[in-house]
Amino acid sequence: MKTVILAGGYGTRISEESRLRPKPMVEIGGKPILWHIMKQYSHYGFNDFIICCGYMQHVIKEYFANYFLYNSDVTFDFTGGRNEMTVHREHTEMWKVSLIDTGRDTMTGGRIRRIARYLDDGEPFFLTYGDGVSDVNIPELYEYHKKSGGILTMSCVHPSSRFGNLDMEDSGHVKSFREKRVEDSGWINAGFMVAEPEVLRYIERDDQPFEREPIERIAADGGLNAFRHEGFWQCMDTLREKELLERLWKSGEAPWKVWSD
Repeated sequence: MKTVILAGGYGTRISEESRLRPKPMVEIGGKPILWHIMKQYSHYGFNDFIICCGYMQHVIKEYFANYFLYNSDVTFDFTGGRNEMTVHREHTEMWKVSLIDTGRDTMTGGRIRRIARYLDDGEPFFLTYGDGVSDVNIPELYEYHKKSGGILTMSCVHPSSRFGNLDMEDSGHVKSFREKRVEDSGWINAGFMVAEPEVLRYIERDDQPFEREPIERIAADGGLNAFRHEGFWQCMDTLREKELLERLWKSGEAPWKVWSD
């Protein structure tokens, strides 16, 4: 079963990093966040990836082109006019990675539409964004999708909030205050989706965000289901969120690290 990762956007809200590289290549603990996402799927045995590239796609392609070299101990011997490389220790993944140019300015729906021919005929596929990590149990998500009978299952979470709640009268008098709890927030799309091929029929143009008209129409037709995830989820839209993920990784207790080294 294939995993499609949307990795082509500009990442303007984290421009401190994305002006140098695409957002999925921004590093957490010395590895691109894209790598962290792929490691999660791989942990559960899903190793066939389709990466929807766009902005600065060459950075992603060069990373995977040299992945074996980056993760091995090697000796380069140029003595005596030689040009030899000896690999002493290698560590690679059991990954098949298709890097597809889906256009620089294409929206998320259009990117999915453009990789349709790389999907397995008639088979469902995983779909997620290249800028968020979670400890979603992927097999449980897939089983839920199969039982739901819909064509799209979306993982949903309660977003965290930085602010407290005020119970306030019109006069401005505050009757009560408490720190905002996660459960005070509504459910939001966390990515980590499962899609049937039928979802492609809802995408008509390159300029369609998948999260707008296509998903709205799928929901209106009764084909959308939600997989409630009460565990960890965090996107990386801003430098502040990148620093949060970095601190969690350095602590040795990153909740999304479900794999062993």
